[in-house]
Amino acid sequence: MESEDLNATLLVWREGEGQPAHINAERDVAIVALAGSGTLVVDGDEHALRPGTLAVVPRGARRSVVAGPDGLRCVTVHRRRGGLQITPPTAPE
Repeated sequence: MESEDLNATLLVWREGEGQPAHINAERDVAIVALAGSGTLVVDGDEHALRPGTLAVVPRGARRSVVAGPDGLRCVTVHRRRGGLQITPPTAPE
């Protein structure tokens, strides 16, 4: 779901599934756990996710998420990005 200013995404993972480690250099991201459980790792620090948990991951931080034994259902919210664009490769110098 998106508005003029925000993107919101419902994520549903089974046990052991999740989001691999990555860095979002452009946006802070809010994560709200709705059901199940999981682990959020931000710059090497582990944080438990359970229903009602709200976590804010600052831009530039390395983060990953792994669903716990009962899976994980959560929503992520961040400022809307522009559409993806394909750019031609740069010529070697």
